[in-house]
Formats: sequence, C-alpha cells, structure tokens
Amino acid sequence: MTTRSLDRLIRPKSIAVFGGKEAGRVVEQCRKMGYAGEIWPVHPTKDTVHGLPCFRSVADLPSAPDAAFVGVNRALTIDIIRELSAAGSGGAICYASGFREAVNELSDGGDLQDALVAAAGDMPIVGPNCYGLINMLDGALLWPDQHGLTRTNRGVAILTQSSNIACNISMQMRGLPIAYLMTAGNQAQTGLSELAAGILEDERVTAIGLHIEGFDDIRAVERLATRARELKKPVIALKVGKSEAARKATVSHTASLAGNDAVSSALFERLGIGRVDTLPEMLETLKLLHLHDPLESAEISSMSCSGGEASLMSDAGERHKVTYRDLRPEQLKPLRESLGDMVTLSNPLDYHTFVWGNKERQTAAFSAMMDGAYAINLVVLDFPRADRCDGADWMTTVDAILCSAKATGQRAGIVTSLGENLSEDIAVTLMEAGIVPFFGIDEALTAIEVSASIGQAWAKPLPAPLIAEAFIDGETELLFEDTAKGELAKFGLTVPKGETAKTSDLAAEAAIRLGFPVALKGLGVAHKTEAGAVKLNLKDADAVREAATGMAGIASGFLVEAMADKPVAEMIVGAMRDAVAGPVLTIGAGGILVELLDDAAIITLPTEPETIRCKIESLKIARLLHGYRGNPAGDIDALVAAVAAVAKYVADNAAVLEELDINPLMVLPAGRGVVAVDALIRKRR
Repeated sequence: MTTRSLDRLIRPKSIAVFGGKEAGRVVEQCRKMGYAGEIWPVHPTKDTVHGLPCFRSVADLPSAPDAAFVGVNRALTIDIIRELSAAGSGGAICYASGFREAVNELSDGGDLQDALVAAAGDMPIVGPNCYGLINMLDGALLWPDQHGLTRTNRGVAILTQSSNIACNISMQMRGLPIAYLMTAGNQAQTGLSELAAGILEDERVTAIGLHIEGFDDIRAVERLATRARELKKPVIALKVGKSEAARKATVSHTASLAGNDAVSSALFERLGIGRVDTLPEMLETLKLLHLHDPLESAEISSMSCSGGEASLMSDAGERHKVTYRDLRPEQLKPLRESLGDMVTLSNPLDYHTFVWGNKERQTAAFSAMMDGAYAINLVVLDFPRADRCDGADWMTTVDAILCSAKATGQRAGIVTSLGENLSEDIAVTLMEAGIVPFFGIDEALTAIEVSASIGQAWAKPLPAPLIAEAFIDGETELLFEDTAKGELAKFGLTVPKGETAKTSDLAAEAAIRLGFPVALKGLGVAHKTEAGAVKLNLKDADAVREAATGMAGIASGFLVEAMADKPVAEMIVGAMRDAVAGPVLTIGAGGILVELLDDAAIITLPTEPETIRCKIESLKIARLLHGYRGNPAGDIDALVAAVAAVAKYVADNAAVLEELDINPLMVLPAGRGVVAVDALIRKRR
C-alpha cells in the first residue's frame, strides 16, 4: 500500500469547494471557526458564495488547492477528482454517495468507485460517502453541516467511517478537547488507519480514537500502532460488529469486511491498541490519555464520603481488570489523624462527612491516600444541580483534590456515579487543571483498564509483523486423522502410537502389536463420535475385530492407537484464517467442554511461548491445569510447547492452510507431557 502525504489535506492553507448547498456550508463553517487560509468556491453559474467570488473550474483556480470539498453528484465527482489530481492538489473529500456502499444487482456503484480511485491517482481522497474532516486546531473545516466543537490548541483526534457518529461525537459536553474529527466513508482509497497516521504526526495531537466498522488494510494498522508507540501517542478503538445483525449492517453500509470479533480483540492486544465497547467509554478513555501517558498498572485508589458510593466502586471493580490495592502502613497514621477514629481505613475509602467542607482536612486525607503510589486516585463526587442548589462545598472538595494532586505529583480523577451530575464547565476546568472528570463509574474503570493495557503492551518488545501471506490457488482437501497427525508430528506434536489397517482382521493384528487397551477409529469420517466411528478402551483382539466390523459401512479404513493415559484436562487447539489478521490460533477447553464452557482465547501469529503461556493462564480451565481440589497439576510446560509446535506448523503452511482442529489435546500430569488424540486439517493442494 502506497503511503501518501496527507499534510496538505488535513492542514490546508487553501480550500476549494465544489457544489451548491453543501459547498456553501463548508465556506460558512470555515469562516465561523476563523479559518485564516484561502477559500475558493467553484460553481458553473454562481458569481459568489457567501460573498466570495466563484471560479468556473479547476483550471481557473489561482493555484492547486491544498484541500478540496467535492459536494456534487457521483458522476461529476469523478471528473473533478481527475482534474484536481492533474493540477497537483493536496487531496479531496468526496461527499457523494451511490458508490460501493450501494452495490446491488441493479447498481454500478462498484465500477464507479473503481473509476473514482483511478481518477485520483496519487492524490489522497477521503470517502466517498462521507462528510469529511474538522480541524479545530487551525479552524479548517471540510464539513457540510453543524457541529458542536470549539477551537483548541491541543487535543485528541477521533476518526470514524460514519458521518452521523461523527456529528454525535461533536456534540459531546464532557470537557474533552477534540483537535480533529474525521470521517472515512467507504475508505475507497485512504482508510482510517492511514488518516490516523497522518494526524498522529501533528505535535498538537495527544491521542487518537477510532470508531471502526471494517478494517481497511492490516499493514496500515500495524504501521499506525508502531508509530503511535514511537511518538507515545496512544490509539484506542471502538470496533463494532460483535452481533450477527451488526456484521450484516456493516457489510451493507460500508462494503467492507467486519472480521471476527474475538480476532479483533486479539489483534488490538497484540498491537497495543486499547479497545472500548461504547462511545462514552471512548470519550472517557480519551480524556485520561489526553492528560496522562498510558498507566503502568491498574492499581487504583477510590475515595468517597458515602459507604454507598464506596460499595458501588468496589462492585464495579469486579467487572473490570482493576485492583484496589490495600493501604500501605505509612498511609494509616495520616489518614487516621485527618479523618478521626470512626472511619474504617480501607480502599475503597469511605471518608464519611466529618471533613466535608473542610478543605484543610480533606487535603490531608486525599494527600495521604495519593501517597500510596497508585496508578491513579479517584474521588467519587456527584455535583448538585446548578439551577436549584448551592455547590460551594463541592468546589471546596475540588480545591482539596487539586491541592493534593499538586502536592503529591500523583494522577487524580473525579468520578460521578451519574453522568449528568457533572457540568461541562466544571469538566473543562478540571481538564485544564490536569484532573480527569469521569462521567460514570464503569466508564472510568474502563478508561483505567484500557490505559493500563496500552502501558503494559508498550512495555513489551515490538511484536513481529503479522503473517499475512496470500492463499495459493488450488483445490481444497481434507486431511483426516492419520495424515493430519503425521504432518503435525513432524513439527514436534506428540501423538499416540498407532497403525492403520484396511480390514477388521488387520486392525486386530495391529492392536496386538501395540498392546491393549487400544482405541479404534474409522478413517475418512470427519465427525467420528457423532457417526459412531470411535471405540475406546478395547481390551482384546475380538473386541477390536467386532468394533471394526460395525464401522465398516462408514469408514474407508481403520486407525488403531494405544490408549492415552487419563488426562488432567482436555484442550482444543485450532487454527483458522481470518480475513483481516491472517492465520490465527484458538486454544481452549476441549472435548465436550468446547460448547459447554465457551472457554477459548485467540493467538495471533507469529507468537512466542510467553504469549502462549499467558493465554493459557487466562482460560477458565487453567484452574484444572494447576491442580483443582487436590487433583494433580497438568504439564503446562509441555502444553505450551505443543501449542508452539502447532503455531510453527500454521506459520509454515500459511499460504495453503484453511483450517486445523486438534480436539482433544490431552494434558497429562506434570512431567508426563501432552498427547493429541484427534486432529483434522483442511488445506489447499
């Protein structure tokens, strides 16, 4: 993918606008926001637009514009884009719809979108089917509608494919300074990741939020994540498409592949991109990242003047990956001196109302709490309605928090239990003072959890590029158990001793050579258990012969194997090819527990043993592996090695592998290894 410079487009010194009503609105918005550059309306018949003289065509412009807003019909859009590109323009917003997002059996939208991209050549274009961009740092708006933003000297950037979502975000009243707001529409040429990478270079931008309906280019996402780490500017993402309905809506709306949601989470984790699930979570997380570098941990303190609020914070902590670390001994004396004998000293802390309205004692208590070296210190504080109540005592508490944060040099945030109980004016004041104004308890804890996940990812070495080899064209073939196990055994995976046989008599002879008890399996059967093509614990030749005779009608032959020892746990190790992330592994509880527990984790490739071990530890079945209720612990080291062997096989066969399934992988007691007792591989010839 060619990397285009977006500097002129997103930070233009001259803007050309094409069209009628929408183009006029762009002029209006630029003037309203104090844009200092040149604005050149282009219209075939109008003499002026908002008092500015009109030009008749691209050829009549004083020079090639840095940015253009093209708000005409889709056919004329292609012609104008071609002319702008030939003139050496810096880039354009394509407002028109009716391109690939509207493809059906009667539509030519796909062909038109291809023609649009061809017309643009090397000139960056955004869209089609999008509103464009808002640059509140320079007052440059290629935006044909209202918005709720104000000028800022420093802030976050938010990018989305959806123009309506962008409009909604612009109306936020949470105190978040937004420097850039951009829409990408169909991502026909320039995707969200490339746009974000261009914005990331602006020194006035602190963090980036992405609202993603469909990924554009995986290499662009990797480049964005790498550059974000280099510049220490975090990126977070709200990836929609968890539900089947959302996936269908995404495909019809953006004509892009939504991807598997579990894979998306694993991909973000690998790249150090934080993931949120809602727009409020995105905005609250961006507030934290705007004010502070990613947190080194999720160890937090919480203070409130109510036991009810302390309980809310404590219970919410169970839903998030945060830790209320116990108070340190050196914190107890100053807390007791400031709060008195009737307060129970704990974290979360209910400091009661004994110090309410007393700035000096509140400052002493808050400072003692913040001296615990937590990643961030939270104070629950819902403000009264300004139209009906007096909030003087609440502002006294705010002053105490400000003094404590300054005295200790620690991070602090104010959390409202109800989002509406914090005004925009107070939120802005807090942001300017370096205190995070969190609207909502769960949103606050999500922000902390996400920030800490980014900090922990950045503390690790930069991950290797994802495996993204193109498929080799060819017929698909299914490798049944005997062949699949043979391939995997070459990569170090342990499989049972076994022999194949064509007849029931030969199967019985093979069993005698292997030693009883044995397992008998029918070859050429994909789902052997359901088909009755598996018999276990056969203890003599007659039992093997009888079982083989019973399977003869559905099997092309037989596999006779020595029975595996009783395992500590049964695991599944699988591989699939994701359209975005390439080949990925799935590990989880195996056997009959696959459907019952839904206990699985995704590993993107290539991977390392340390990552495999961490993913195993994240599973529910890890409790069994460590020895549950007096049972022996499993051989976790051997399990890690087995998964690594499968990962190596998948990586080496990435161009042909479609699917792999090992179920169950028997984890034996510690020191005795693992055994893959069933496997299936689907690959291209």
